[in-house]
Amino acid sequence: MTRGAGDVAGEIARAKINLALHLGARRADGYRLIDSLVVFAEYGDRLTAMPAGRGSRRLALRGPLAAALADTPAAENLVVRAVDAACEAAGRQSDGIELVLTKRLPVAAGLGGGSADAAATLRLVDRRRRLHLGGDRLAEIGIKLGADVPMCLASRPLLATGIGDRITPVTGMPRLAVVLACPPVKVATRAAFAAAGEGARHGLPPLPSAPVSLAGLLAWLKETRNDLAPAAATVAKGAGAAAAALGRDPESLFARMSGSGAAAFAIFPSLAAARRAAARLRAARPTWWAVATTTGGS
Repeated sequence: MTRGAGDVAGEIARAKINLALHLGARRADGYRLIDSLVVFAEYGDRLTAMPAGRGSRRLALRGPLAAALADTPAAENLVVRAVDAACEAAGRQSDGIELVLTKRLPVAAGLGGGSADAAATLRLVDRRRRLHLGGDRLAEIGIKLGADVPMCLASRPLLATGIGDRITPVTGMPRLAVVLACPPVKVATRAAFAAAGEGARHGLPPLPSAPVSLAGLLAWLKETRNDLAPAAATVAKGAGAAAAALGRDPESLFARMSGSGAAAFAIFPSLAAARRAAARLRAARPTWWAVATTTGGS
């Protein structure tokens, strides 16, 4: 089949950064309530779709970190599951499509890579197949794929509560220059939540008034926590290494573990400063993954 440029459609699966994450009580079904301020990086996995023959469907894995998913059965891949779920919801067949996932985010790192991939797939298939499901319906489909999928569908600054499914957009958030880094350490989300101490903690303090200044955000962050960071450190040795290394960088303004894995973020005064820091970290820790990027504002 010869394809033109118009036959190929794409989406970016942006890295999810939990700037702060406070845990609440555990529900009867085992899920833990959260209160989290989330932003999304202008960096992530990439997903493209193109037509395939009737009855054909294929997922190709590419990119520097694709090997981490090589042993995952296709039926268990969140991209494939998202295609099936969206098409089933619209009463359509899920064949006749070829998908390429370019994996640039580390797996089991706490950056929401799998959830972001699923969300990007839902957006892409809805648009590509003209399913017209709409945002609310896509979120209903997404929560069945994973608790973080609805927020990854939004991919904008937000407060996530409940199990991550209750989303409130945040206005006035500045764009941030950040470094994302992760050592070669995997932490399963379920294991981190299981290791977290029981008992409800207080929620996040009120956000600064919009528009939020960088100084105001940094002051607010110092009053908050990531309650999963200690748990991740008990699950995997070295899970806190990236946060510690980024915090020691001379230009870093603030550093913390993001989410439930070993990945961490650090905020810098400029993208140029973030790029310098990422280069320093890669030189000092050549086996680590580290990128400089920005987050989307609101």
